[in-house]
Parts: sequence; C-alpha cells; structure tokens
Amino acid sequence: MSALPDLRGKVAVVTGGASGIGKGIARQLSAEGMQVIIADIEPGPLQAAAGELGAVGIEADVSDRGSVQALAESAVRHFGTVHVVCNNAGVGPMAPIADLTMDDWQWIIGVNLFGVIHGVQAFLPILRENPDGGHIVNTASMAGLVATPGLGAYSVTKFGVVALTEALAAELRQEGSKVGATVLCPGTVRTNIDTSSRNRPAHLADRGLADVDISRDDNPAYRWISPDEAGAVVVRAITRGDLYALTHPEWHWMVERRNERLNAAFHQWSEPG
Repeated sequence: MSALPDLRGKVAVVTGGASGIGKGIARQLSAEGMQVIIADIEPGPLQAAAGELGAVGIEADVSDRGSVQALAESAVRHFGTVHVVCNNAGVGPMAPIADLTMDDWQWIIGVNLFGVIHGVQAFLPILRENPDGGHIVNTASMAGLVATPGLGAYSVTKFGVVALTEALAAELRQEGSKVGATVLCPGTVRTNIDTSSRNRPAHLADRGLADVDISRDDNPAYRWISPDEAGAVVVRAITRGDLYALTHPEWHWMVERRNERLNAAFHQWSEPG
C-alpha cells in the first residue's frame, strides 16, 4: 500500500469539512503542514470553518457529480494539484427497513455512497498524474463492518464504501500505483450527524428516516471521541499507508462475532448431507 510519510506542503481536499469528523481531519492535516481545501453544502458554517482553520472553503454538494467535478477543478486552479482527498461528507438518520421510503433511499445513498463514488471519479485521475503520488480516504463507519437494527440504510451505504475502498486499494496495488486508499471506520465521535436532516433536499421530502441523538444514550460501550482524535487516526493511516483506519479498536469483538457466524455457516454448508 502506498503511503505519504511527509505531508508538508502537499494539498488536501476534505468534503464535509465544515464540521464534525471532516473538520477534525482538516485541522490535523493542516497541522501537518498541508494546504487544505474544505468543501461543504452549508455556506455559512463552511466559511466560518475555513476562516478558523486557515483553509480554502468551496461549496459543494457531494450527491451531485457535477458539483464534485467542479470542486476538483477548483482545487487544481488553486494549488495546481491534489495529493490527498478525503471523501468524508455523510448523513446518519435512522429507521427500520420497513419504514423507509424511496426518497429516503435516494437521499442517503446519494450522499453517503455516491458522494464517495463522485469523489473517487473526480480526484483519482488528478492523484494518478501527481508525480508525488497521492492518497484517498473514504469515510465509512463501524456500521460498514457490522449491520445493526435501525441503521440498515446507513449500513448499506457504509458497507458499499468499505467494498469500494478495498477493491480500489487492491487495484492500485496491482498496477504499482503511487496512490493509496484508506477506509475510515469510526465509532462514536462527537459530531452534528444527529441533525443530518437539516440538509435534506426538498424534492426528497417523503421520509421514514429520522435524526436520532445517540449521544444521550448512557450505554457504557460508547467511548466518545472528538473529531480531532478521529482526524489524527486519518493522518496516521495516510502516512503509514494503512487500508483500514479505526477509531475504536476495542470494538473488534463486533466484527469477530459476525465472522464467527459466517464461518459457522460455511462449515454447515460444507458438511455432507
């Protein structure tokens, strides 16, 4: 896996960069000496965050392919190239599968999955042409490794992001590329994802999904971290060339349990009779 051990002077683009994990990533990349562009759909918070971070702020809707392509072109106009792109923008409302509407599916897939697809399509050619190499970080979730009730739609998108990144990393490795890929699978991070619906398009108004603030849950299994802590995990993954970036390694038991069920199923079907 390709890595970028020295980030000083290089250029990064972070979507969803006006708040939450995106802002934390941007802050940590800036601290490493990078020139940072943050993109977001909310113009007010975007400009406030850009001023705070000393970053360039560019408004973009990741669910719109043209908007992301325009973001990539703006980044090249500003700095000549891009070394790191973090496809981070996402939404996280909840509902049982049976309660979901087609508008729900189109909205959450459009942002969480197509947002990453659009980012890869727009920025990968730029990274491949960069003689210094580059790195793509796609934000998934622990819900992209283990599906839980109420998070079915979210998990569908995040499992997709994990699969996309794993395949992309393998293809880049096969071709001997200087571009690497990382999938970020965060656990509980203190963000404003619990108000995701504030940015839901009016034309996708038929809804079963609802915002839920799980930070009010006193479940002792939840270890809450800051966006800056999540950003530090991303920096480490980029500089080391890690495929997986995990904020909560102590949650490995969730994935282990799922794998045990899969293993049991394979053994069951491999037995004669």
